[in-house]
Amino acid sequence: MKSSKYYVVWLGAKPGVYASWSECQAQISGFPGARYKAFPSLEAAKAAYAAGPPSMPAKKAPGIRKPSKPAGSFLPVSISVDAACSGNPGPMEYQGVFTQTGARLFHQQFPLGTNNIGEFLAIVHGLAYLHQRGQHQTPIYSDSVNALKWVRAKKCKTQLKEDHRTKALFEIIRRAEAWLETHTYANPLFKWETEVWGEIPADFGRK
Repeated sequence: MKSSKYYVVWLGAKPGVYASWSECQAQISGFPGARYKAFPSLEAAKAAYAAGPPSMPAKKAPGIRKPSKPAGSFLPVSISVDAACSGNPGPMEYQGVFTQTGARLFHQQFPLGTNNIGEFLAIVHGLAYLHQRGQHQTPIYSDSVNALKWVRAKKCKTQLKEDHRTKALFEIIRRAEAWLETHTYANPLFKWETEVWGEIPADFGRK
């Protein structure tokens, strides 16, 4: 009986889970530093893809110090999102960029909001952006632990009060929450490791 394998491509032309070696090979052939691995079941492959690529152990050599940072890296074929807020609350904006090049994909501004709200909306905007384009396995990176938790809970757990100044913002928040309730997504949501990789590519550079 022929055994079936599933292939995870973490770093390649189009990251994702593939059901044949030929599909996998098309994504990694000629791609520098491609990261991929075979798994015995679809469930195992999906779990491995969502968890991200395993860290690569540093090679030992006499007289050479171990690197001070982990060798594992981010997936360049992905979206990175970030928010900026002048005061908290204050004027707020968020954006999403293509991680590999920094090219802006979307951008929104609000007269009053918080950084966490911006981070939450940026992730949901990224999910909707990829969903519309059929890119169901492209990862999204955010450096906000709170926003990632809120998205997984499908709820923006902000303490900001809704009033005449924030009414339009809360309408957007409710639309984002409704999108999460009515859509499923396979896109992995990853925490951007700032201490290892530097500032997220979507950073507004105002620190």
